[in-house]
Amino acid sequence: MTSTDSKTKTGSSAGLKTDPPSMYKVILHNDDYTTMEFVVEILLNVFGKSLEKATQIMLNVHHKGKEVCGIYPRDIAETKVETVHHLASSKGFPLKSTMEKE
Repeated sequence: MTSTDSKTKTGSSAGLKTDPPSMYKVILHNDDYTTMEFVVEILLNVFGKSLEKATQIMLNVHHKGKEVCGIYPRDIAETKVETVHHLASSKGFPLKSTMEKE
């Protein structure tokens, strides 16, 4: 008896390709009130950056007006933006974070 299992594809994944999720850039924007130390803290704790990378991004935000902090699927990007706004407002800072499709 020969088996046809190796030649027959079954199931819902047979021959289907799924597209990867759309990715979104999370951006921090400069303002005149949020301290550089707080921005570094956000980059360390929310975005998981090293101290060196967080300092570099913070300086780019300060000098260029905005900087990408990371690129994530939509749900994660939305959560990061909301987390930044919540933490900033709880400390009395107007730090703005946005997301845009890559």
